Amino acid sequence: MADLSAFPITKRWPAKHPDRIQLYSLNTPNGVKVSIMLEETGLPYEAHLIDIMDNQSHTPEFLSLNPNGKIPAIIDPDGPGGKPIGLAESGAILIYLADKTGKFVPADPAARYETIQWVIFQNAGMGPIFGQVGFFNKFAGRAIEDKRPLQRYVDESKRVLGVLDRRLQGRDWIMGADYSIADISTLGWIRNLITFYDARDLIAFDTLKNVPDWLERGLARPAVQRGLEIPARA
Repeated sequence: MADLSAFPITKRWPAKHPDRIQLYSLNTPNGVKVSIMLEETGLPYEAHLIDIMDNQSHTPEFLSLNPNGKIPAIIDPDGPGGKPIGLAESGAILIYLADKTGKFVPADPAARYETIQWVIFQNAGMGPIFGQVGFFNKFAGRAIEDKRPLQRYVDESKRVLGVLDRRLQGRDWIMGADYSIADISTLGWIRNLITFYDARDLIAFDTLKNVPDWLERGLARPAVQRGLEIPARA
């Protein structure tokens, strides 16, 4: 049985199955990247719900695993060299799990780096912008009378969606014929933008030529459907 006692987070969220990957998350657009990936790969794991609305990601135990105080994070008891590893940042975790399993990332080095390029595009260029649309369109930002910030983020969302739409021309998936971590990284964020953030019309989603069909293909995958609900909210 794996010994995870070196990780303080396991004292607050004890592992019932310490030989499995421990997932600390919530089913937000960033959180579901990892739960979808775990469901797609079939790796055994145990999910722990981190209630970010209750500031649980800023507790000392959670911060011991991710000092940035963000979900998701994992502990893999069977990390490199057979030693446990803790890891945060959704993009890094996707790359790690792809390398661990040899799934959803090309073996060809050039195609591998191109896939990682699109993961970083989502993490750096899409997620933060979509999140601002959500803030100004649905949450506290709605009360701000000056609508220029919202418009700025709407315009940038349209731009990055246009980049993705052009990439998907003639392709089923971001990397072509093969579904990859680039798709896994992106699906939850676009779904969230047009549903939870109520921005479908705002960003003119239905005028896109390729993204809507790509999203529908992705959401039809059984592992994606399961991953979107993990960890289950109380």
